[in-house]
Amino acid sequence: MKRMLINATQPEELRVALVDGQKLYDFDIEVPSKEQKKSNIYKGIITRVEPSLEAAFVNYGAEKHGFLPFKEIAPEYRSGDGDDSKSTKSNIREGQEIVVQIEKEERGNKGAALTTYISLAGTYLVLMPNNPKAGGISRRIEGDNRSELRETMSALEIPDTMGLIIRTAGSDKSAEELQWDLNYLLQLWEAIERSSHEQTAPFLIFQESNVIIRALRDHLRGDIDEILIDQEGAFKLVHNFLKQVMPHNLHKAKLYQDSVPLFSRYQIETQIEMAYKREVSLPSGGSIVIDHTEALTSIDINSARATKGSDIEETALNTNLEAADEIARQLRLRDLGGLFVVDFIDMMSNKNQREVENRLRDALKIDRARIQTGRISRFGLMEMSRQRLRPSLGDSTQLTCPRCKGQGTIRNVESVTLAVLRLIEEEAMKKGTERVIAHLPIDCATFLLNEKRSAIQELEGRLKVSIVVLPSKHIETPAYDIERIKSLDGLEDKPSHLQIKEDDIAVPEFAKQSAPKAEKAAVKEFLPDAPAPVQNKKTSTSLIQRFWQRLVGQSKPVETPETSEKSTESRQPKSGRNNRRDRDRSAGGGRNNNRRNNNKRNGNPNATPEANATATASAEISHQPEPVELTEINDSQPNQKPNGDRPARRGRNRRRGPRNAGERKTEQTSVESADNQERSAAPIQAVSEPQTRPYDSEFAERKQRTDSESPTSHRSDNAPVQNTASSDD
Repeated sequence: MKRMLINATQPEELRVALVDGQKLYDFDIEVPSKEQKKSNIYKGIITRVEPSLEAAFVNYGAEKHGFLPFKEIAPEYRSGDGDDSKSTKSNIREGQEIVVQIEKEERGNKGAALTTYISLAGTYLVLMPNNPKAGGISRRIEGDNRSELRETMSALEIPDTMGLIIRTAGSDKSAEELQWDLNYLLQLWEAIERSSHEQTAPFLIFQESNVIIRALRDHLRGDIDEILIDQEGAFKLVHNFLKQVMPHNLHKAKLYQDSVPLFSRYQIETQIEMAYKREVSLPSGGSIVIDHTEALTSIDINSARATKGSDIEETALNTNLEAADEIARQLRLRDLGGLFVVDFIDMMSNKNQREVENRLRDALKIDRARIQTGRISRFGLMEMSRQRLRPSLGDSTQLTCPRCKGQGTIRNVESVTLAVLRLIEEEAMKKGTERVIAHLPIDCATFLLNEKRSAIQELEGRLKVSIVVLPSKHIETPAYDIERIKSLDGLEDKPSHLQIKEDDIAVPEFAKQSAPKAEKAAVKEFLPDAPAPVQNKKTSTSLIQRFWQRLVGQSKPVETPETSEKSTESRQPKSGRNNRRDRDRSAGGGRNNNRRNNNKRNGNPNATPEANATATASAEISHQPEPVELTEINDSQPNQKPNGDRPARRGRNRRRGPRNAGERKTEQTSVESADNQERSAAPIQAVSEPQTRPYDSEFAERKQRTDSESPTSHRSDNAPVQNTASSDD
């Protein structure tokens, strides 16, 4: 069972996890102080135009100006008609106000990437209000659904100046539901356009929804059976959103009130913690190691303790297959983007290499991001790229180490001390130097004053310079500071222990930053006016099903023609005795049979024959369990002999009928069900009205035969059969 778990108990972090049983397969986290800015719409001012970069810089309210390429500027913001870079520069000017949307968020020293081609994501559709050339159907929708959706799109009322994309969630939706979502997006765009003229730039016009609404909109599909929220305020938000946008999923939302934490209940806290680690273990004992660089992310696979294979090739294949599944999962959990290089364990067989490639591609199919993969090269490396949907888990929650500056390693004490000694000598050799002061960590200063005391004395004697070493408890390896003093005149002569620097270690950037100002969007939490239309699943039932429901009511289960045929075949009697009994009953042959039927059906001997026949017909109609019983009786009728003699009794050991009798009966049943479908399209007729059957000639012959034998039994037996046959229609 797939579930969506929403943890909102801690205000500092809002977490959404998607689990399959107890296996975490997607995860999203949002810090309220660092809300996602991607897809936000701003009104900005062009501050600088750079023809060499073919781009403009836009002030949209953030500290770093956004980067707007010329190709992302819509024609409505250009004053001329040219499309090349020179004419584009002349078409836009500094100080011009422009409505932009963030395509990529800020990363490191890079500002946000902007575009003027706005896209508004709905539940089933994506509207591009100023890009009529764009549009289509999601790549994930394949097969006949694409052609059906094209016909559905033609029925939508789309303005000529806008483009439309059908999302994967809209693949099975009706035109009414898609039109409802389109109307909501059109109203949202009108509100954005109206708000953009109310204030002067720069300001925030439209803010994307928080992580809970985004998760419901992007991940809530039919395969998710339950939504659990552990905080009442978040539950009300989910309830209101589902009630307005997805009313058919409202029953899935539940408030979790157990004493055990929600994520601990499904044992995913440890899986989330693994997403923060550099090394991830594999089930067979191997591991994958994920390292980040400025240009790309490298993923290395190690066999470690994996020894299950019979030889080294099989061990490498099994470990690589496990690693392919885990790599795809970790990319989703960490939301890593950019370029990747995967170093698989070397395999000699090309067949094994193709198998690993296919396994990785299959594991990446459920990923929402666009992913491109290459093939394993002769060096055992595989290249791939992944779209950045949002800031990665590391960017959102991790900081650069202030000691190693993100390098991951530091120099040892001996190396740092020897480097400091050489720098002291270099500073002392400069002309006019009278004193060199070295501020060192305690362990480096200890090593320098003891193991390298003779080297310091030799420098002081040779260069006639005073060297002062000051250990500081506020400095950690590999940090140090060297001061060069040219003249001692006017310098206060203090003891060395008073010259030790105070705690002036560099304060991390996150500590220097003041609390970010909460931007208030002009358009926020814009909900549709009317709730989404609920699709009626019962409209797809066949004519036979609807007719049968109308005939006998809703109390009995409805069978499709296919299941009726299967049940007919399964109920066909196999023994000659049972089949003979059915055949005798249908033909009305046999003295005992006629006598028994007369006793049962002629309940009132004083009544007229017509009244008895009508009463018997209504009794058979009310007691008839399923229309399939009539089919069984009629299937045995063509086996009757055309003469008027009573059918001879067969021996138990004699074979009845041809070997392919069952196949012939199946064909007749299917033909009869097809005839019933055609007749059910016509208006329902009276019960007593005779219907045309494909076996009319045989039925007439049987009537003549029974008339010659027993006229009284014909009146009591034949009328109910006729009425029963007509009631099936």
